[in-house]
Amino acid sequence: MVNKKYILSKVTAEKKLRRMALEVTEQNYGEKELVLVGIKHSGLIIANKISNYLKEVFTGAVIVAALTMDKKNPTTITIEPSIDFNGKIVLLIDDVANSGKAMLYALKPFLETYPKKIQTLALVERTHKSFPVVVDYVGLSISTTLDEHIYVEVEGTDIEGAWMEAAAAPV
Repeated sequence: MVNKKYILSKVTAEKKLRRMALEVTEQNYGEKELVLVGIKHSGLIIANKISNYLKEVFTGAVIVAALTMDKKNPTTITIEPSIDFNGKIVLLIDDVANSGKAMLYALKPFLETYPKKIQTLALVERTHKSFPVVVDYVGLSISTTLDEHIYVEVEGTDIEGAWMEAAAAPV
């Protein structure tokens, strides 16, 4: 039995996504194009949500791409559709920034090109960084213990909320 302790409701998550889209617009004012790269699965859903909000306020083009990788063993990374990132502003998006490992490895394809700027966005950020990744846009930053886990709950194309689970106590 999972004991879900909700830290974000659907309504609050939507408000945070909208606010982050405004922040992205402010930090990239005057740019002609943004490439949002969502780490599958939930990161891509968040990227599409951010894209929709950006289209309301950002005057340039917004492109969404999907990054696929095994977060536990990130040796093979693919991005669809194939995009030339040279000179582009890239916004790498994930649902939860835990240790920073997924985002660090997800940066690998961009190191083979010359983007103008790479920024990061996560709906929820934990404070346990093991890798040197700073999240530029954060919906909710939360301190947790090492044995607690955060999950972003999605249904179809909607973010239903985020919850925290403590590891089971030893028997």
